[in-house]
Amino acid sequence: MSEDVEISNVTMDFGKFRAVDNVDVTVKAGEFFSFLGPSGCGKTTILRMISGFTEPSAGTIRIGGKNMKGIGPNLRPTALIFQNLALFPLMPVWENIAFGLEVRGVPKGERRSRAEELLRLVDLPGAADKRVSQMSGGQRQRVAIARALAVEPKVMLLDEPLSALDLKLRQHMRGELRAIQRRTNVTFIYITHDQGEALAMSDRVAVMSQGMLQQVGTPTDIYNSPANGFVASFVGENNVFPGIVTGMSNGMARFRTAQGTFAARPGPKVGHHAHARLYVRPEHVRLEAAPNAELNSIPVEVLEVAFEGNVVHVHTRDARDGTQIVQIRNDLGLMLPSPGERLHFNFPADRAVILHDAAPASRV
Repeated sequence: MSEDVEISNVTMDFGKFRAVDNVDVTVKAGEFFSFLGPSGCGKTTILRMISGFTEPSAGTIRIGGKNMKGIGPNLRPTALIFQNLALFPLMPVWENIAFGLEVRGVPKGERRSRAEELLRLVDLPGAADKRVSQMSGGQRQRVAIARALAVEPKVMLLDEPLSALDLKLRQHMRGELRAIQRRTNVTFIYITHDQGEALAMSDRVAVMSQGMLQQVGTPTDIYNSPANGFVASFVGENNVFPGIVTGMSNGMARFRTAQGTFAARPGPKVGHHAHARLYVRPEHVRLEAAPNAELNSIPVEVLEVAFEGNVVHVHTRDARDGTQIVQIRNDLGLMLPSPGERLHFNFPADRAVILHDAAPASRV
């Protein structure tokens, strides 16, 4: 069972500081939904308001259509997994998992049976009598998930639970978390500053900055069609060129920059004479010996070639001392450029987008 979570025009003020600014979004039942943004953007405050540890200054939070105003954390159909997991080191694993059931007066035999069932669900069969201290970081993560699921929440709230794990384990646990969510069909609301986590696991992502929602969409929409400059810069890498729109025709814009005038797609609310920025991702650029008449082109000099295994990042500099980055797949037979080589930074118009910066947060 799962529930919708409606966050309706919610604002949270701490004195004169506005942590969350008029956020309005609905998380669908059974959805894996992530709030993504830098530290201090308000995402954890939203989680605390959903869980009942903080009451919003304005607006309404509903779970399953029921207004949560005045309802404490212990009476909400939610379970919260903290960043530090908060497991009990002196209890065996099964008692950690069954702790919430014990508080509810469930008999010991039934608690043990439920704990073992959940251990199988999170792929830890036979671990019931182990101590938490005997388990790896990834195993402790699964125990925390099992403990949260034991009380049969309608909504699971996860506050950057993978941040303390090393890269390989984080990548593995992304898949594990997503698989558990699909098996249980519980609504997951996930908080992270890691774009890779959000894009890999989520059905939809809400990108936040300065307490405000900047864009809500599928991972593909967020990455390929960013709503503004903040989203484009925060989610993935981009080459950025400030300038002004000098013309519009057939759904495309002409955009004048210090490096030249380019054709590109205009983003939301970008019109003629708009001062904005052009964004093009490193993987959409070709480094070629000559300009291409069908592409935008900038003459550049190669500064550095960084081999990173599956990809190679080539750093370049143009005549105006602007720097760019080009991403090349590491294919067999790849001929890499050399530092000092002069080439052309070529990119197609339909892969470049002109965007305004993010809207500034309001102040109280």
